[in-house]
Amino acid sequence: MPLSSSVSNRSNCNWVLRYATEGSRAQAAFKPNIRFSTLFRVDWTTDYIASTVFSVQTPSLIVGVEQSGPASGEPIFLLHGWPYDVRSFDKIVRPLARHGYRVIVPYLRCFGPTVFRSPNIFRSGQQSALGKDVVELMDALNIRKATLVGFDWGGRAACVAAALWPDRVRAIMPMHGYDILDVSSLATEPGNVTLIRAQWYQWYLNMSLGAVELTRNRDDFTRECWKAWSPFWKFSDAEFSATAQSFYNPDWVAVTLNSYKSRYGNAPGDPNLQVYEDALARQPRITVPTIVIIGDSDPLYPPAKTEHQAHFYTSYYERRLVKRGGHCLPQEAPAQVLQAIFDLGDACRFPVTPCAFRGESRLQG
Repeated sequence: MPLSSSVSNRSNCNWVLRYATEGSRAQAAFKPNIRFSTLFRVDWTTDYIASTVFSVQTPSLIVGVEQSGPASGEPIFLLHGWPYDVRSFDKIVRPLARHGYRVIVPYLRCFGPTVFRSPNIFRSGQQSALGKDVVELMDALNIRKATLVGFDWGGRAACVAAALWPDRVRAIMPMHGYDILDVSSLATEPGNVTLIRAQWYQWYLNMSLGAVELTRNRDDFTRECWKAWSPFWKFSDAEFSATAQSFYNPDWVAVTLNSYKSRYGNAPGDPNLQVYEDALARQPRITVPTIVIIGDSDPLYPPAKTEHQAHFYTSYYERRLVKRGGHCLPQEAPAQVLQAIFDLGDACRFPVTPCAFRGESRLQG
């Protein structure tokens, strides 16, 4: 499954944050005051890249990326979920960079400045698209192998990339466990009643009224998700607003609806992704070192959901619980997330016998 792409032109001390001509119309649809319009001066002759923002072209997307840390450091991708954005990782980026990591935080497809390169590209929110995006971004940045850390859509992207392109992934930390969806089952089995209640937004988005509400009132819709999924996180209006502007991307609604409709068989997927979707339908094992860290108070991913997932992993595997942790752990429990990332790095540097560890530890939130 070869993937190739090209990175935006770099020149010494050049202005970075360029978008290709194909994306100019989509860029114009953004809120006029959003932060991505700021240009950052970057000196590419130095080894250290401190909080730079730039765009990268892949075959399908023009991806907005925030990067910190030494250019020669071990690359780590921080992948946000829905409905969040790169601000979810603000509390852990600097410590990771100081630890020597090259920290890459992309806006997922159709969040913030990330746009499609052409109006003819299918607006897919499928899980294979998310994983493929990550590998194509790695190609664009000339990164052969990286550690992937993510939650929600980002955690699923990490799992997909590790399952389908294991030679490109050093290790993963999916914060909600093995999250490759069994789409055929979702489309035919109603599931647990308690979980159905927690997933009200998915059922609503499968209705025509849900699409209207998400388009018309996306701030209130997504704020309600934050409140419900992280019962002990008292986020401020400023914290929410800093992220909510990323939901005004011109294709955010379309990709969101495709994600939540296609998984239940209520919308078509991208035919070009079918080969990857078929591979994911077999629930492939993950062969790279993995630490799963979950909140014990996350209604979308209750601890019981990940209790019996060890069979999905064939390398180092550990599962950790965060007390009073909800859905957005990088914001709610940054110290615990950082420790897990450092421990995952140690597991890669000092390999153990495959499947030798099946541990669980409760961390204080």
